[in-house]
Amino acid sequence: MAAREELTDRLARRWRRLNGPSRHAGIDLARGLAVVGMLAAHLLTTTDLVWSDPATWSGVVDGRSSILFATLAGISIGLVTGGRTPVRGPALARAATTLALRALIIWVLGVLLMATGVPVYVILPAYAILFLLVLPLLTLGPAVLFGIAALIGVIGPVVYALIMMLPIWDVPGVEDVSLLLGWHYPFVVWAAFVVAGLALGRLELRSASVQAAMLLIGGGLALLSYGLAPAEGGRMPGLPASASLLETVWSADPHSSGMLEVFGSGGFAIAVTGACLLLCRPWWSRAARPGAWLGPVGWAALPVRAVGSMPLTAYTAQIVGWAIAAALLLGDTSDLTGFRALDPFGAFVFWTALGCTAWALLFGRGPLEWVTARLSGRASRRSAPEARG
Repeated sequence: MAAREELTDRLARRWRRLNGPSRHAGIDLARGLAVVGMLAAHLLTTTDLVWSDPATWSGVVDGRSSILFATLAGISIGLVTGGRTPVRGPALARAATTLALRALIIWVLGVLLMATGVPVYVILPAYAILFLLVLPLLTLGPAVLFGIAALIGVIGPVVYALIMMLPIWDVPGVEDVSLLLGWHYPFVVWAAFVVAGLALGRLELRSASVQAAMLLIGGGLALLSYGLAPAEGGRMPGLPASASLLETVWSADPHSSGMLEVFGSGGFAIAVTGACLLLCRPWWSRAARPGAWLGPVGWAALPVRAVGSMPLTAYTAQIVGWAIAAALLLGDTSDLTGFRALDPFGAFVFWTALGCTAWALLFGRGPLEWVTARLSGRASRRSAPEARG
């Protein structure tokens, strides 16, 4: 009897952790969509997105899923460092140390995932560097952070284009260094997404007006930026070769790191996050139902929210599962065409959602999230006296 009561109590605690009012269900939903979107970008053969052609809408996952992932990383950093009231003093030193150590752990994990030979650009090394870049900004308010994000969005694409025009890319070993730096997601540009996310994390994300503003402003920014993109895949036809810098900068193509991609896909990420927060709200009056905090969509999206509650575990499990399956079935983990021909996307989504939901309800925090938190938290506590001194 005691064992049954203990199990019941444990399950109830896990249920409250995943579904209770202290958790941002909409953020979990957006993170889950980002993880599934990145998996789709890897495993599905998509076409260039043309918004007026529904047959091409699967292309929405290209580039935008990883940008959504980066923006949500910034939101998470904002939430764990005080939300609307940024931590200061010794608490700030501990938070910064913890984030720096998490960055190191994530970078090492990313390198290990690259060693599997799976033919994807692993985002974790870039993720780790972006964590480090925002550490000096943790005490800033949302207005200043949005301004910095916009400034990076304007200057970053120019810096990236100039770097890509340097002759260093033919030097032996540079490609390997770029992989270790996550240069497919260049930090000189992608810092804009994390800083914008940090700014969002400094807002009252439970406010319906804030959520609606995210949807409307983010959507408007996306429409404006994509609308300014030249025809023919975001390129500027008819320009001479000397205009290649302008072509690169003024691009909305996925993974181009062009200015229009930054503001278009960045706005798209903000709009999706706002939409997820709104969808997870109750559709009825809180005054009539004081205990209501999660609407029908939030409950229906429980498996996706479970994936979003442990994005590091879900992302890593997908890469490792891919490597194992490709090695067993194809004898080659790097055979992208062969693996896509197996049509594994549906199975990967099903087992990822099922596994994350079961783990969240039985054990709570994802295993890699738990390990990362324990290692970084323990190390930051040990270094706290030095930080205070």
